[in-house]
Amino acid sequence: MEFSNKLMELRKEKGWSQEELGNKINVSRQTVSKWELGQTTPEMNKLIELSRLFQITVDELIGANGNYDGKKEYREKGTEDCGHKSKSPHYQYISKKKVKGIPLVHVSIGIGKCKAKGVIAIGNTATGIIAVGLAAKGLVTVGLASLGLISIGLFTVGLLSLGYLSVGIVAIGGVAVGVLAFGGLAVGVVAFGGFSVGVYSAGGMAIGGRVAAGGSANAPIAIGDRAQGTITFLRSEVFTKEEVREAILSRYPGTWEIVIKLILLFAFS
Repeated sequence: MEFSNKLMELRKEKGWSQEELGNKINVSRQTVSKWELGQTTPEMNKLIELSRLFQITVDELIGANGNYDGKKEYREKGTEDCGHKSKSPHYQYISKKKVKGIPLVHVSIGIGKCKAKGVIAIGNTATGIIAVGLAAKGLVTVGLASLGLISIGLFTVGLLSLGYLSVGIVAIGGVAVGVLAFGGLAVGVVAFGGFSVGVYSAGGMAIGGRVAAGGSANAPIAIGDRAQGTITFLRSEVFTKEEVREAILSRYPGTWEIVIKLILLFAFS
């Protein structure tokens, strides 16, 4: 099928007028009409915009045996949604099944700015319910830079965040910042790590706004080999978990039981 007929068919499938299609890619109705009549053909950048709009490849748009005179130029430049140089490798897959107009699966991987958007998206840049990529954004994400409800990667932000540098409600990583943070360097309301800073903290070196437990602990209530605070429990001395619990609840009666248990677990390990 020639490009002019294919364009008309795709437009009608969407239920768009020539003017509506033109508005979507910033050309006039007359320009769309000339394309569909075969009087003119779009420039490469508009051909790429059309392929993205209809979520098909440029080859599918112009037809494998089409007579579009920009086809050679397209093949030299590479696939439509990537900033490739000539002959750069690229793989793309778009599932025909869609959920509210979004492909169920979209894969776009290669050299350049390859973007994938789908319920399940895999690409250099990926956006989806489940997204995997160098940069990933969605509900469940895995990527070099990852933003999601559950986020896994090198640099991560999420409700549950796991990464070398992680920020989240629950953050786990080399450097972790969160309400509940676990890491080599941990900063949070409740922080556990080699070096930890928090309202409640535990680690090799722990600084707490209320309670700290660690090799070196500094807080109003401090438990450790070296402890500095208003109330201190030195590991070289004999004391019980119940004594520590009573001290915490006496000074900070609203402290959650799970927080106390975590502090005690670290203090007596």
